[in-house]
Amino acid sequence: MSMPAAYLRFISAHRRFLAFGFLMAALSGFGQTFFVSLFSEPIRAAFGLGHGGFGLYYGVATVASAAAVIAGGRWIDRLDLRLFAPLVAVGLAAGAAVLAGAGSLPALLAALFLLRFCGQGLMMHTAMTSMTRYFDVERGRAVGTAALGLPAAEALLPSAAVGLMGWWSWQAVWWLVAALLLLGAVPAILGLLRGHGQRRRRLERTSAVEAEGGGWRRRDVLRDRRLYLVLPAVIAAPATVTLLFFHQVHIADERGWDMALMAGSFVTFAAAHVLALLGSGPLVDRITARRALPLAVAPLLLGVALAAAVAAPWVVPCYLALAGASAGAAATSGNAVWAELYGVHNLGAIRALAHALMVSATAVTPPLTGVLFDLGVPVGGVLAGMAAFVAAAIALAAAANRYAAAAPSPRRS
Repeated sequence: MSMPAAYLRFISAHRRFLAFGFLMAALSGFGQTFFVSLFSEPIRAAFGLGHGGFGLYYGVATVASAAAVIAGGRWIDRLDLRLFAPLVAVGLAAGAAVLAGAGSLPALLAALFLLRFCGQGLMMHTAMTSMTRYFDVERGRAVGTAALGLPAAEALLPSAAVGLMGWWSWQAVWWLVAALLLLGAVPAILGLLRGHGQRRRRLERTSAVEAEGGGWRRRDVLRDRRLYLVLPAVIAAPATVTLLFFHQVHIADERGWDMALMAGSFVTFAAAHVLALLGSGPLVDRITARRALPLAVAPLLLGVALAAAVAAPWVVPCYLALAGASAGAAATSGNAVWAELYGVHNLGAIRALAHALMVSATAVTPPLTGVLFDLGVPVGGVLAGMAAFVAAAIALAAAANRYAAAAPSPRRS
């Protein structure tokens, strides 16, 4: 059977649970920067904030949400998914409602925290953890399919929000988001999880075997060298893409690139992102996520090195396409690798830690590189430094492959 046919058969066989993962990834869009930033101008006007002031509040909320995910994300290991997922949707709806009715800066900060924690944090955490936990042989396909929800949200939500703000106030749009989450998303989640009890019982039997063998806890993972070999490759694509997106105006100005060219070239990023999500799943299933991860990050190295060395306009769609390919492929392998290394018994807690570190890296990248630009470091120099980091990340991930694919039980003191 050909690979596309096998992929379609897999989707058909698991369509309801895959649709749940897709939906959770898509709903995370309401807490992602690409959506919240659409409202930055009216929010700044309503609260008398400048760009720096709003950025500060947003940054504080993001860092706080990353820390909270470490504690909150572990509850997916303890609660039934039919309870945990609706609770996350309710929390995201609360964030939307608080933002819609916010009349003070503390309320604004609370709203941003809830949106980042429940949206960008726990929604995507739920999607990826559930796919990696409940699929084994076809884990890569499951992660890649569910992850398509995020680019779908990126394609649909911004135009919908801008269109609605042409008719309604920005507060009314957020009230609508809250209503859609409560009245639409929660019932949809429960409907897609019908029959989940049988799936959960199968997992509990697998998890019980892991627990009898010792099982990996978060404290054990922090002492395991493989975490530190693999983690740089997992965060390389998100951190680098954040740099390329956040500083795109400065990069274009220094290189003399037209912003219309930059905007148009993002189509290549989106297309490569989607194609890589679809193509990387079967690759992970065939060669394992550990071996796929260095390959997934390799296009990013080529793209950033190209952007650092070449100032000609033709390089813009090329480096964005290469970055998009790594963003998709690394999302699949980077999410699947934790179950391969540490099993599924405490996967939520372990993945929550990795997610928090990834979010922290993306939060640090813009100000750190911004300082370098302020000090006069040219775009080529900053991008060359980022290319060196990506190259080191690939080398470390490749070194991790010297260890056995099956995670041994950690030693107990």
